[in-house]
Amino acid sequence: MRQPRVPDDFLGGYERMLTDVAETGRLLLRPELDELRDLGERAAEAGYGLGPLIGLYLGETRRLWGSLPGAVRASGASASARTADALLGAVDTAVGALGEGHERAQRLAVRQEEAARREFVDDLLYGRSDLGRLAERAERFGLRLARSHAVAVVEGEEPYDDVHPVVRRVERELIARFGEHDVLLTTKEGRLVCVAAGEERERAILDAFTNRVREPGSGHTGARWVAIGREHPGAGGVVSSYEEALGALELADRLGLPGPVLRAADLLVFPVLRRDRAAMTDLVRTVLGPLTRARGGAGPLLETLSACAAAGYVNAEAARRLNIGVRTLSYRLERIKTLTGYDPGDALQRFTLETAAMGARLLGWPGSPL
Repeated sequence: MRQPRVPDDFLGGYERMLTDVAETGRLLLRPELDELRDLGERAAEAGYGLGPLIGLYLGETRRLWGSLPGAVRASGASASARTADALLGAVDTAVGALGEGHERAQRLAVRQEEAARREFVDDLLYGRSDLGRLAERAERFGLRLARSHAVAVVEGEEPYDDVHPVVRRVERELIARFGEHDVLLTTKEGRLVCVAAGEERERAILDAFTNRVREPGSGHTGARWVAIGREHPGAGGVVSSYEEALGALELADRLGLPGPVLRAADLLVFPVLRRDRAAMTDLVRTVLGPLTRARGGAGPLLETLSACAAAGYVNAEAARRLNIGVRTLSYRLERIKTLTGYDPGDALQRFTLETAAMGARLLGWPGSPL
């Protein structure tokens, strides 16, 4: 696409500068360079590219060249060469000053855009703005908040920031595949965050995002955890999904959940358990409290319950995970039954034991007192 021509208004006092240089052979003065920098900055703010701006000045130089004062050029070839050299030096300096001003304006625009984007992201994830105003701002960043959205949060072995190679690589690939609408990639508190539009497109975006962040590359390991919140409607839905993803990361850290992909929809039992701390404490104390009488304390037996549940109560697999023999595992299960009165072989009683074991891990028991 052809860029628009820069108006002659942006030439300022360029003709006067060149005329004076041709007459005296001097360098451009500081006030003249400041004027050129300001013109470059104004051109950038008006939306004109640096190329067309330089083209305007080179075209003006060519137009003026034959009409510049001839007294110096007429005094001999050497004087003419000196004049030409002074003029070319002035043009080179002028172009450099224009570029500095243009770049200065672009840097400022980038900083302002980054600040606006960061403010929007904070308001979006924390729900700190009027929803109507937030929806208007969201359009600028490719989101339509009237739709449903889901949020994925990535925790890596090292903190993420906006210039991290993984962030830039994933952003390029997502934009190339899905475009700049219905997906927002950002970082927050050292984590990588992806907000995706709902329904089928959301699932495709988050699947692609999850696959990309798990891939090692450029000297970086893959993601440690990828937590995905559920899909919720509206601007408030983004906040809800983000909080669910953060909650999943917290659970993964506290409970050592298998990963690296955690879906909030698969972890709904944990918010239920945490909602009534008193009831959960009573459950753990009543069901698992007797395990403290075992030799070695409750820890090994509680670990055995968790390993059996993770292994689907296949004793050989649970023993392998615990790095013990099957006979030792069977002995521990028998001790659990004897001490608690709950049989891991009975479906209902096993559910009670597993729920109590989950509650114990959430409470940090037996390391922390109930």
